[in-house]
Amino acid sequence: MVKPGARHVQGRIRIIAGDWRGRRIEVPDGTAVRPTPDRVRETVFNWLRESLVAARCLDLFAGTGALGFEALSRGAAEAWFVEQDAQLVEALRATAQQFGATPRIVRRDVLAFLREPPAARFDLVFLDPPYAAPLEPLLGLLAPWLAPRALVYVERAREAGLPAVPSAQVVKQSHAGAVEYGLLRFEEATMPGPSTSEAHSK
Repeated sequence: MVKPGARHVQGRIRIIAGDWRGRRIEVPDGTAVRPTPDRVRETVFNWLRESLVAARCLDLFAGTGALGFEALSRGAAEAWFVEQDAQLVEALRATAQQFGATPRIVRRDVLAFLREPPAARFDLVFLDPPYAAPLEPLLGLLAPWLAPRALVYVERAREAGLPAVPSAQVVKQSHAGAVEYGLLRFEEATMPGPSTSEAHSK
C-alpha cells in the first residue's frame, strides 16, 4: 500500500511459500510504498494456514500486491486487488502476468469502492491503509463484503494500536518493531443475508 510521506522503497519482495515460493515482486521506482515485512507476512500466513485453501481474498490498498499474491501462492482460489496509484496498478498487472495469475485488479479509491454495492463476498480481507488514515471508517464499511466467518487482516503503527470494533473479535494479534497487526472476525449478526440475485444464482 502507498504510505504518504514514506521513504521510497526500491527492490523486490519475495513470495515466502507455496507455488511461487522464492519468486520476487518488483517494487516500482519512485513510489512511496511500505510493503508488509517478511517477518510479519510469515506470521500472518502461519495464522491463516487453515483458512487459505479455496478462499476468496480482497487486498485493499494493495500496493505491490505482496499479501494477495502470497495468498494465491498458498492456495487461495481468487484475489481482488484494489489500488488507486496508476503506477502500482500497472505493476500489479505485470506481476500477475509474470506469475501466470488472473486476479481482478481494480484502480479505485478504497473508500469509494467499499461504498458501492458489494460485487462479491470475501473469506479473507487484507486491510493495510496508510498509517495516517483511520481504520474505523473502513472497517465500518466492510460487513457487506464479508462471507460468514471471514477474517480481516489489519496493520497499524504500534503506537496507535489496533482499533476496538464492537462488532468484531480480535482472533490473533502481535507486533514487530513499529508495526502492530492482527486478525479480526466480525460477529455473524453483522453479516447481511444473501441478496435475491445471489440466492437465485446458487
